[in-house]
Amino acid sequence: MSPATQVFSDEELEALRSFPAIGKDELIRYFTLTSADEAFLRKFLRPQTVLGVAVQLCTLPWLGFAPDEVKAAPPAAMGRLARQLGIAVQVLRGYGASREQTCTDHLRQVAKYLGWRAAKSLELKELDEFLLARAMEHDSPSLLFRLGCEYLRSAK
Repeated sequence: MSPATQVFSDEELEALRSFPAIGKDELIRYFTLTSADEAFLRKFLRPQTVLGVAVQLCTLPWLGFAPDEVKAAPPAAMGRLARQLGIAVQVLRGYGASREQTCTDHLRQVAKYLGWRAAKSLELKELDEFLLARAMEHDSPSLLFRLGCEYLRSAK
């Protein structure tokens, strides 16, 4: 049994890997494209790719990751992006269908565009120290997990 399954049930793990419900404030904050975002997205040629990458572009800052099933994004988020880009939301059904690695390749490009990167050993040590200090205050593994996620998201 892995440490994650000791802290989280199967249902909780599945929820952590997927899109949560989105509120109006989050929708506006995270799913509003800038002109620079649109320029980045327009380098992708196919409408389904533009919309799929747009979902990843907005989801990464929102959740700190992009769920594997991009097409399962909240309908309000997909609709908002589709309207901003002038693309029919239905085209997202074809995103990533031709190649399994497509979404991962696009996510790497999105992360680079947003300035996100893999943590280096010193940064992981800083995360360890941050979590150790929080563990002295709290004894809830799920709270420490959420605090760690927030820490990583803010550090990109």
